[in-house]
Amino acid sequence: MHTIRLKINDKVYDKILWLLSKFSKHEVEIINEDAEYFENQKYLEQELGEILSGNARFVEMDEAEERLEKVIKQNENRI
Repeated sequence: MHTIRLKINDKVYDKILWLLSKFSKHEVEIINEDAEYFENQKYLEQELGEILSGNARFVEMDEAEERLEKVIKQNENRI
Protein backbone atom coordinates (compact mmCIF):
# COMPACT_ATOMS: atom_id res chain seq x y z
CA MET A 1 0.00 0.00 0.00
CA HIS A 2 1.18 3.54 -0.74
CA THR A 3 0.45 6.90 0.86
CA ILE A 4 0.20 10.06 -1.19
CA ARG A 5 0.05 13.53 0.29
CA LEU A 6 -1.57 16.14 -1.97
CA LYS A 7 -2.19 19.86 -1.95
CA ILE A 8 -5.46 20.41 -3.78
CA ASN A 9 -6.81 23.71 -5.04
CA ASP A 10 -10.21 24.64 -3.59
CA LYS A 11 -11.67 24.70 -7.12
CA VAL A 12 -11.14 20.95 -7.62
CA TYR A 13 -11.24 19.70 -4.03
CA ASP A 14 -14.86 18.51 -4.21
CA LYS A 15 -14.22 16.74 -7.51
CA ILE A 16 -11.20 14.91 -6.11
CA LEU A 17 -13.17 13.81 -3.02
CA TRP A 18 -16.00 12.64 -5.27
CA LEU A 19 -13.59 10.58 -7.33
CA LEU A 20 -11.93 9.07 -4.26
CA SER A 21 -15.32 8.22 -2.75
CA LYS A 22 -15.94 5.87 -5.70
CA PHE A 23 -13.30 3.48 -4.34
CA SER A 24 -13.95 1.11 -1.44
CA LYS A 25 -12.30 1.67 1.94
CA HIS A 26 -10.05 -1.29 1.17
CA GLU A 27 -8.82 0.44 -1.98
CA VAL A 28 -8.51 4.07 -0.83
CA GLU A 29 -8.70 5.55 2.65
CA ILE A 30 -8.77 9.30 3.20
CA ILE A 31 -6.60 10.23 6.18
CA ASN A 32 -7.52 13.59 7.65
CA GLU A 33 -4.47 15.44 8.91
CA ASP A 34 -6.22 17.14 11.80
CA ALA A 35 -4.95 18.06 15.27
CA GLU A 36 -5.40 14.50 16.53
CA TYR A 37 -3.38 13.15 13.60
CA PHE A 38 -0.47 15.49 14.37
CA GLU A 39 -0.64 14.73 18.11
CA ASN A 40 -0.45 11.00 17.38
CA GLN A 41 2.41 11.55 14.94
CA LYS A 42 4.37 13.55 17.52
CA TYR A 43 3.74 10.93 20.22
CA LEU A 44 4.87 8.08 17.98
CA GLU A 45 8.01 9.97 16.94
CA GLN A 46 8.88 10.48 20.62
CA GLU A 47 8.28 6.80 21.37
CA LEU A 48 10.46 5.75 18.43
CA GLY A 49 13.15 8.16 19.60
CA GLU A 50 13.18 6.51 23.04
CA ILE A 51 13.48 3.07 21.47
CA LEU A 52 16.30 4.08 19.14
CA SER A 53 18.21 5.86 21.92
CA GLY A 54 17.97 2.83 24.19
CA ASN A 55 15.90 4.67 26.81
CA ALA A 56 12.65 2.75 26.26
CA ARG A 57 11.42 0.37 28.95
CA PHE A 58 9.87 -2.83 27.67
CA VAL A 59 7.59 -5.14 29.65
CA GLU A 60 6.92 -8.85 29.46
CA MET A 61 3.59 -10.07 28.11
CA ASP A 62 2.34 -11.03 31.59
CA GLU A 63 2.96 -7.54 32.94
CA ALA A 64 1.30 -5.96 29.90
CA GLU A 65 -1.78 -8.15 30.42
CA GLU A 66 -1.93 -7.20 34.11
CA ARG A 67 -1.75 -3.51 33.24
CA LEU A 68 -4.45 -3.91 30.61
CA GLU A 69 -6.74 -5.75 33.04
CA LYS A 70 -6.27 -2.96 35.58
CA VAL A 71 -7.21 -0.28 33.03
CA ILE A 72 -10.24 -2.29 31.90
CA LYS A 73 -11.46 -2.69 35.48
CA GLN A 74 -11.04 1.03 36.13
CA ASN A 75 -13.05 1.94 33.05
CA GLU A 76 -15.55 -0.89 32.52
CA ASN A 77 -18.46 1.11 34.01
CA ARG A 78 -17.87 4.12 31.76
CA ILE A 79 -19.62 2.60 28.73
